Amino acid sequence: MTRSVPCARDLVMRFGWNAVAYQILNPGFDHWFSPEGDAVAGYVKRSGRWIVAGAPVCSRETLPRVVEQLESCARADGCRVCYFGAAVRLYAGCRHPPLHSVVVLGSQPVWDPQRWSRIIQSRASVRAQLYRAQNKGVTVSFCAAPTAADKAQMEHLLAVWIRSRSMPRMHFLVEPETLTFLKDRRVILAFAKQILCGFLIASPVPMRGGWLIEQIIRHPAAPNGTNELLLDAAMTQFAEEGCQYVTLGLVPLSSHVPLDGPVNPRWLSLLFRWMKAHGRRFYNFDGLQAFKSKFSPEQWEPIYAISTEARFSVKTLWAVTAAFSHRRSPVIHGAKALGMAVREEMRRIVRTPWND
Repeated sequence: MTRSVPCARDLVMRFGWNAVAYQILNPGFDHWFSPEGDAVAGYVKRSGRWIVAGAPVCSRETLPRVVEQLESCARADGCRVCYFGAAVRLYAGCRHPPLHSVVVLGSQPVWDPQRWSRIIQSRASVRAQLYRAQNKGVTVSFCAAPTAADKAQMEHLLAVWIRSRSMPRMHFLVEPETLTFLKDRRVILAFAKQILCGFLIASPVPMRGGWLIEQIIRHPAAPNGTNELLLDAAMTQFAEEGCQYVTLGLVPLSSHVPLDGPVNPRWLSLLFRWMKAHGRRFYNFDGLQAFKSKFSPEQWEPIYAISTEARFSVKTLWAVTAAFSHRRSPVIHGAKALGMAVREEMRRIVRTPWND
């Protein structure tokens, strides 16, 4: 843990409003602090851009001043700024070109846990998944302070889960390595026959009195309904604590976006459309939206990328891609993803019985 993380954590726990605010404490982030010490931003520097996670963490009143200070520091570093994963609060203050360009990335579903029991009662398909897992002997439990043995099991399960993915490991706002810093986070474990088969990690959203479900990790062989059982346990506990805000995070390219919002550049809209239609082997956008939608969210919050340029550019998109691929070139990352997809397809062909 770098020396800046404790200072950043203090500010996140005071001013964290964006759902992704706590994620700036994950590995891989640099931290910018305001001269007054009342704000922090987590970012990675790629291709002449500071890719900021969500938005600066500060009070609503100081946000305009903090944005100006951050962007001034980036300019002094020879960089533009792109706020990736920004929500409506930052968008409302940055919607006047040519100072900023805005791109709609998708939306995130939001629930009030106080209404969760009614949602479950109205969703027979979800109840069926819960019963299926319970009938297979899956049990869940909160883990207030994971022991070394708990962490070892979680790390093993995470490694198995990562190997089962059809994409190379990504970072930035989908960083899988969260187990080294569980302070303030909630952990729920799922067991089948006393063997860990899944876990859920929730990160606090302090200024909204809520939580981001940051990870739901399930062993590929875990009984169906394990994810639903973990989520139900989390929502039930949050409801008992009086929490009124929970999100499962961004659904990229979601169809649940405001019709009166910003219009993406034509080239980017065409690219997003192509990705959604042909990129399922790498990332199932529709499947992710379907999973989160089946729990009947009460609203969908639009999520944006906001860049300090008159028009959102290919160079900024490249920098964002580089942020998620960590220090690997996006070209190399894409080539590795393609290779993994080809290998998976070959395995599928081998497993498929041929008909005469």
